[in-house]
Amino acid sequence: MEVTTCITCGSVLVGTNYVAFPCPECGEEIYRCKRCRRLANTYRCKKCGFTGP
Repeated sequence: MEVTTCITCGSVLVGTNYVAFPCPECGEEIYRCKRCRRLANTYRCKKCGFTGP
């Protein structure tokens, strides 16, 4: 079983406490917890380096 973590804070994502979306630049799947999204914490795509809010 693969463990999914938030790309910003590294917390383990379980149930419906997160969102998944493709990177706007390369399409790599990005996972973020609801807390980091609500606070608008920045993230960086591990594949292409794109930075977003």
